[in-house]
Amino acid sequence: MAKKIEKIVLAYSGGLDTSIILKWLQETYGCEVVTFTADLGQDEELEPARAKAAISGVKDIRIVDLREEFVRDFVFPMLRANTLYEGQYLLGSSIARPLIAKHLVAIARQVGADAVAHGATGKGNDQVRFELAVNALDPSIEVIAPWRQWNIRSRTQLLDYAEKHGIPVPSDKRGEAPFSTDANLLHTSTEGKILEDPAAIAPDYIYQRTVDPLDAPDTPETITIGFEGGDPVSLNGQAMTPATLLTELNGLGGRHGIGRLDLVENRFVGMKSRGVYETPGGTILLAAHRGIESITLDRAAAHLKDEIMPRYAELIYNGFWFAPERDMLQALIDRSQAFVSGEVTVRLYKGSASVISRTSPCSLYCADLVTFEESSIAYDHHDAEGFIRLNGLRLRSWAARNGR
Repeated sequence: MAKKIEKIVLAYSGGLDTSIILKWLQETYGCEVVTFTADLGQDEELEPARAKAAISGVKDIRIVDLREEFVRDFVFPMLRANTLYEGQYLLGSSIARPLIAKHLVAIARQVGADAVAHGATGKGNDQVRFELAVNALDPSIEVIAPWRQWNIRSRTQLLDYAEKHGIPVPSDKRGEAPFSTDANLLHTSTEGKILEDPAAIAPDYIYQRTVDPLDAPDTPETITIGFEGGDPVSLNGQAMTPATLLTELNGLGGRHGIGRLDLVENRFVGMKSRGVYETPGGTILLAAHRGIESITLDRAAAHLKDEIMPRYAELIYNGFWFAPERDMLQALIDRSQAFVSGEVTVRLYKGSASVISRTSPCSLYCADLVTFEESSIAYDHHDAEGFIRLNGLRLRSWAARNGR
């Protein structure tokens, strides 16, 4: 016999889906449901979520501002690795899920809940990310995934359930299914509707954070980002908290049409999906971070980071943020950042963020060594002859065997 659930903590946005899930949990399990709404900088008014939860009889309503923690403890560690999934995606949704799961578990422990619930569907990656994180943080807590458990199989049934239980259905939720969107301080994503056809061009109206690069200002804007230990700490000489800095860069990048991505990606659950992403601030930071690393990282260290990055990105995308192998890779990445400090100047112009200057007190760049002019540093050009002969030895042997 399954254990009776006494209390559930629900990841609650206040939107239609999680409002329906809240009612379904109350009906199905007959127990108290605590709602948890994470403020990740999604630019939405969160107090309506509190009001909706209260109307549904929720006594314990948690709305938690996680913006600084999100950027400091999740976005920035990921940025240290120059992380891109499948070479393009800055993982805006993926990196938010372990933070939400962390607080779901923490609240469950605080209130004595024996289960947590989420609104991720059975086709997406988020269900995997939430549940793997909960497994790693507290395997004693049960995870309830209504989309995999209830009998609702269509949007019509979903709306019928809402109307039957007196859950208001906004006018924009009626009729054709809306785009599926996700937003936080790092990005905005849009999926569904016309985007399900990879041959269809994404309409302009789906973009929320960025202007069309063709309509961006005709005059470039130049900014300077300061780094300490691999993390951005200032903008144009002004020290800022992580969330404040990313917010400022989002505004700058959005104005110049920076950070748009139209991507067909490989989901962990096995299907391909298409999404349109807007990551203006993150795109600028990626360029700037690579810029400061170019003069502060040793060649072999930089190349090793580039080799492990795809594996690190895949772990985050697939939901293994709290797995031991991600911790191991993070330790390596963080160790590489000890001397990644200095300033990078970036030019923003019509969709591009171009590094045009970099300086660091820890620079490995030696102008006197690399110059084409006479150098004061001893460099014997004749040494290159032996270097080339030794590196060419195996190639000469290979060529001789093949009759070249």
